[in-house]
Amino acid sequence: MSDARRIGFTPVVDARTRLLILGSLPGDASLKAAQYYAHPRNGFWALIGGVLGEAVAALPYDARLERLRARGVGLWDVIASAERSGSLDAAIRSPEAADLRGLIEGLPELRAVAFNGGLAAKMGRRFLGNLNKIALVDLPSSSPAHAISLSAKSASWAILGDFLLDKPAA
Repeated sequence: MSDARRIGFTPVVDARTRLLILGSLPGDASLKAAQYYAHPRNGFWALIGGVLGEAVAALPYDARLERLRARGVGLWDVIASAERSGSLDAAIRSPEAADLRGLIEGLPELRAVAFNGGLAAKMGRRFLGNLNKIALVDLPSSSPAHAISLSAKSASWAILGDFLLDKPAA
């Protein structure tokens, strides 16, 4: 793909969303497949499967999304569109912010926003500022370009499970 403007996907959320995971902008493999985290070496599906205790990576894509929604996990990106050659975040130019605040206002059960990677965290925190009663969590990128082991990433991602547990009765 050339340096054309890339346009991200619509959010995968519903009224049950407790945890929103934000990437930067889908890479070329994801855009071509019209699927979040479609690159075969991207560890996202294995990482979120570890958080959920389910082998979601083995499911067909639509079933993966339904399992996420059923378990209170939403997906989106901090960038709605940008110019980029290739899939690396470092190549992103002229980014247009996604309406994160608008989305979050419509998620009554939201407890945390997790950023999948450094650019997502940097931009997402800038776009969102402080959110009352909603935790912001920086995660190591699930991308194969982020060269730490999947097991090391998994240890960092494990905290996400805390936001999906039912709250104790008051």
